[in-house]
Amino acid sequence: MQPKNTTKDQAYKGFTHRACPFYPCHQGVRREFNCLFCYCPLIAYACPGPYQLYTDKHGLVRKDCSDCRLPHDGYHASWAFIQKWLEKPEIWDGREQIERYRKTERER
Repeated sequence: MQPKNTTKDQAYKGFTHRACPFYPCHQGVRREFNCLFCYCPLIAYACPGPYQLYTDKHGLVRKDCSDCRLPHDGYHASWAFIQKWLEKPEIWDGREQIERYRKTERER
């Protein structure tokens, strides 16, 4: 097995699970639908993806990322997006998105 930084095979960057009963779970994906990040690794971090807040049955504020397609829109693009945001992750503080993240999404 080759380390990912030297292999020419880019298959580790994504896949599409068309047999999934929830596929497609996010609307508006323009490139190949990437299911690799079905559970987004950014759920606990500040991120530019659109999300709403809700309070769960235990009183904890959570993110609802149902409207986000960033980790799903194309194998290479979504891989690059996640890698970029995990380089210097900022723990999500439980508050609504700050304007700079909303603006980033609108500009896409």
